[in-house]
Amino acid sequence: MNIEQILTEEFNLKPYQARNTIKLIEEGNTIPFIARYRKEETGNLKDTVLREFNSRLNYLKNLESRQKEIIRLIEKQGKLTDELKEEIL
Repeated sequence: MNIEQILTEEFNLKPYQARNTIKLIEEGNTIPFIARYRKEETGNLKDTVLREFNSRLNYLKNLESRQKEIIRLIEKQGKLTDELKEEIL
């Protein structure tokens, strides 16, 4: 799962906007800080869009983590098939 690409498409952003916004959020910057002082890096995204973006980013990261955990558990049981793995991912 390419989270950056998913967010780029869902929010109709340019790739650099999604990439930079993800980087700024992962560095621990707050949404108000990003909206006010990092406008040029995000392409002038509004704080409401940044909040939605952050929420969706967290959801996708949690989903990806859960998918990996499910695959690991099924694989541990010896029941993982290629088809099942495709369905999970």
